[in-house]
Amino acid sequence: MRRYKLKLCLFGGGGVGKTSLIRRYVYDEFDDKYLQTIGTKVSKKVVDVFINGEDVEVQLYIWDIMGQKNYRDALKEAYFHGADALLGVADITRKETLEELDEWMDAMRGVVKEGAPVIFLGNKWDLKEQARFGREEMELMAEKHNGNYYFTSAKTGEHVEDAFEKLAEAAVERRIGD
Repeated sequence: MRRYKLKLCLFGGGGVGKTSLIRRYVYDEFDDKYLQTIGTKVSKKVVDVFINGEDVEVQLYIWDIMGQKNYRDALKEAYFHGADALLGVADITRKETLEELDEWMDAMRGVVKEGAPVIFLGNKWDLKEQARFGREEMELMAEKHNGNYYFTSAKTGEHVEDAFEKLAEAAVERRIGD
C-alpha cells in the first residue's frame, strides 16, 4: 500500500468555522463556543483513499490558520509554505467572507505548491435560511481558482467528510502525476 503525507491548509476570515470543521472531521465533535485561533494549530488524521484501483493511506496534517487579515501577509510564508492542498472557508451568512477568499488566494500564490488543489466551503449550511450567497457565487469562486466547492455544516457534519476526502484524493492524484 502506498502512503503519502499531505499538508492541507484551511484559510478564510475569522469566525467562518475553520476550527469547527477540523474538529468535526478529525474528532466528529462540534462545539458552538467561538475560540479565536491564535497562530496555527495542526491536527492529524489518517485516511484511506482509493485511487487508480489502489488503496492509498494518506496522513493529513491539517493546518488551522488564524483568519485575521492583518496577519495574512506576515504569516503566509511560515504557515502556507509547501501546502499540498487548500480549503477556503466562507460563512454563508456573511458575503464578505466569500469575497475575502480571493485576497487569500492572491496572498498564497507562489507560496503553496504549484497546482495545489483547492476546494471552497460555504460553511454554516445549517443556517441556509440566512444565506447571503449561494451556488452561483460558489461556482464562480471555484471556476476562477480552478477548484471545487461544497456547502458544509460543522454543526451537522453535512458534506464535511466529503470535502476533506475529495481534497485528499485530488492532492494524491496530483502527487502521483508529478
